[in-house]
Amino acid sequence: MITDVRVPLEHRQPYSTAYEQMLEKVRYEGAYPTRERAEEAVPLVLAGLGRQLTGDERVDLARCLPREAARVLTAQIPAPQPLTGWAFVKDLAARSGAPLATTRWDTGSVFAAVTAHTGPDLITRILHQLPAGYALLFGRAELTPAA
Repeated sequence: MITDVRVPLEHRQPYSTAYEQMLEKVRYEGAYPTRERAEEAVPLVLAGLGRQLTGDERVDLARCLPREAARVLTAQIPAPQPLTGWAFVKDLAARSGAPLATTRWDTGSVFAAVTAHTGPDLITRILHQLPAGYALLFGRAELTPAA
């Protein structure tokens, strides 16, 4: 169950160990001073990714993620037209009210944790499905075929 940060700490449901590890990975990758900062970034970015992915890649990604993360991803209705990587970051920034640079940092930190849970093959499949600009968000070079 995804924890609502507005719920007092003593009333929150505990996370699974896998999700705890994911949050720690995001905290480490993002060099966040607190775990709460990672807890803010993960649902925002995963919800955004859930609006972009469809098909087998979406299902396979949800299977690889901790159940709390998978719920956030799959609760989203995919957009009819996926956003480019930069438009994705701008959309997340608009939804969260955070600066673009912060949102870009959050996205890269969460995607690093996603990659750790899924492995490179699924990320490659996901990148083939998405428009240009996501490879850099996943920490990969954006390669374009020669004309």
